[in-house]
Amino acid sequence: MAKELKFVMLLDCYGDLLTEHQRSVMELYYCEDLSLAEIGAPLGITRQAVRNLIKRTESILLGYEERLGFAERLGKMRECFAAIADEAEQIPDEALKNAILSQVRRSEELL
Repeated sequence: MAKELKFVMLLDCYGDLLTEHQRSVMELYYCEDLSLAEIGAPLGITRQAVRNLIKRTESILLGYEERLGFAERLGKMRECFAAIADEAEQIPDEALKNAILSQVRRSEELL
């Protein structure tokens, strides 16, 4: 998995455990794809300060994942739902197929 995608997933899973400042800087960097300078200028901090904050926050997110493993389990659950949906597409009974696919979509929304 690409490093950027990994931290987007970790931010999605554990972002609420970060401070508002940490979360907003990470979202600007990883989700909005802003440069260190673009993030730092409105906050009145240097590029180096932004980089240090990002590195510290990455370490925090990796620590959460190491201890809790939620993002990995979430990814595996998404893979399972995709496999179920693929298999359901092969069911000739339209009503049964639609019922299964509906439940898969509902379950994915809960993730």
